[in-house]
Amino acid sequence: MSKVFEDKFSELQADMVSICLEYVENRADAIYIYCSFEEKTISCDFFYCINGKIVERHKLNDVIDGTKDVQYDTSSERQSGVLDIIIEDIEKMGKLCEEYDRDMPTEIKLIYNVANNSLRADYRYDIVYSNHPEKTADDISMEWFEEVKSNM
Repeated sequence: MSKVFEDKFSELQADMVSICLEYVENRADAIYIYCSFEEKTISCDFFYCINGKIVERHKLNDVIDGTKDVQYDTSSERQSGVLDIIIEDIEKMGKLCEEYDRDMPTEIKLIYNVANNSLRADYRYDIVYSNHPEKTADDISMEWFEEVKSNM
């Protein structure tokens, strides 16, 4: 990859992490972001590790110690806002890949370790769910959530 392409692609990933970190008010151990771009369909999801527990974005308050931790704002509006920004970033990635004549990943799994300020990205370029008779990107995202949760 050329330096310019890599930088721009990395900036879009960093933007996804940034909005997810903002959503959780910088109070998480890790952030998990799922991106899908398959057959011109874009989908995304995100979840967290908080206090050593893997939790979906709408259940953040289930894993805090209510006596000392402040409640998270998990309103539908905030969740939708984050998803909208991630989708915009995926669209920009697609355009960037076209512009630089690169293959767009069909799947991106980002894991951001908050304490270490480190990002790990796993990419796939093959069809993940489009050729499956019943599975959707949401199913794949939920499978990843369950996999991460079972490995904790």
